[in-house]
Amino acid sequence: MKIIQIKASQFFELLKMKDTSMWEIFAQMIDGEEKELIFLDDEEKILFNYILPKSLEQLNKDREQFAKEYAEKLSGLN
Repeated sequence: MKIIQIKASQFFELLKMKDTSMWEIFAQMIDGEEKELIFLDDEEKILFNYILPKSLEQLNKDREQFAKEYAEKLSGLN
């Protein structure tokens, strides 16, 4: 498995500038090889990680699960 480290602040700023979603970027990275994406803060501390799947089909399942969990967390804040 390939490990890719990503500075979270720069990554999300780039997404805003390009007006794209992280899922579109993840889809472009799929090449049949499983990758671990490690998101770091500005001090190089790990914020979170994500195992990028080998297929677009699995990525879409992950995206649906993420959306569901995110919606549940947001509803809990209200």
